[in-house]
Amino acid sequence: MRIGELAQVSGTTTKTLRFYEEAGLLPAPERTAGGYRDYAPEALARLDFIRRSRTAGLTLAQIREVLDIRDAGVAPCQHVQDLLETRLGDLDRQIADLQALRHTVARLRDDAATVDPANCDATTVCRYL
Repeated sequence: MRIGELAQVSGTTTKTLRFYEEAGLLPAPERTAGGYRDYAPEALARLDFIRRSRTAGLTLAQIREVLDIRDAGVAPCQHVQDLLETRLGDLDRQIADLQALRHTVARLRDDAATVDPANCDATTVCRYL
């Protein structure tokens, strides 16, 4: 199928498809006699994999690693498991950081709620931040 058709069917753009091809995520398609890209039906499954991987938070470099392993004829299961384990640890750290930030912001908000603007020090912008 041509690039416009693949973009429409996959819910992406032709610019994204060209980028993925350049980045090594999509193999270069065959070309028609007129020079148009002619993608095989397998490209749609590959794009679906890329979309699902991005949704899980994998980087394009990580996705390329998985695709390279698969393209070499090896099942990438262990590599994917390792990537997901690392991603899960990253998410846990981000959640903990966000919870700490929320606690700090809530404390600042509570402190600021009891302020009398008449008592604010004119030499500071705001004593709560």
